Amino acid sequence: MTERDFIPVRIAVLTVSDTRGMDDDKSGTVLVDRIATAGHILADRKIIRDERVDIAAQLRDWCADDAVDVVISTGGTGLTGRDVTVEAHRDVYEKEIDAFGTVFTIVSMNKIGTSAVQSRATGGVANGTYLFALPGSPGACKDAWDEILIKQLSYRHKPCNFVEIMPRLDEHQRRK
Repeated sequence: MTERDFIPVRIAVLTVSDTRGMDDDKSGTVLVDRIATAGHILADRKIIRDERVDIAAQLRDWCADDAVDVVISTGGTGLTGRDVTVEAHRDVYEKEIDAFGTVFTIVSMNKIGTSAVQSRATGGVANGTYLFALPGSPGACKDAWDEILIKQLSYRHKPCNFVEIMPRLDEHQRRK
């Protein structure tokens, strides 16, 4: 059986934080470094405050941009009043990838035990773009990338992966 060729995807990274800047955005940097190491393309990177409307607007902008295939956000997935990233993502999703949060919880349980219950990591699809919301800790970003995303964002991963169905994500918009 022949191995498939690698297909790089274009990934935008969004850090959601009221206090971080590019100089101290450790979680965003973890993702950017892993994206590059895997051979993918960093399409864009931004930091935005914990404001639901602003987060959703940025997600929609990237979903409308043909130069972005995937958006990964970090931060704002907890339980406090300012944690609104999950709600913003769900405002944008056409379809939620329910199992993403489940698999992330399983991965987290192996690392941090029952504290994993406090995460609301989520994934979805909108306008042919994958969207993932990860917790704001560097460790959580490493776990999500190393255990889930690096595999699902690789066309070589078998038996199936997100890349191979990417051309069909917006097929409902092309139907007559």
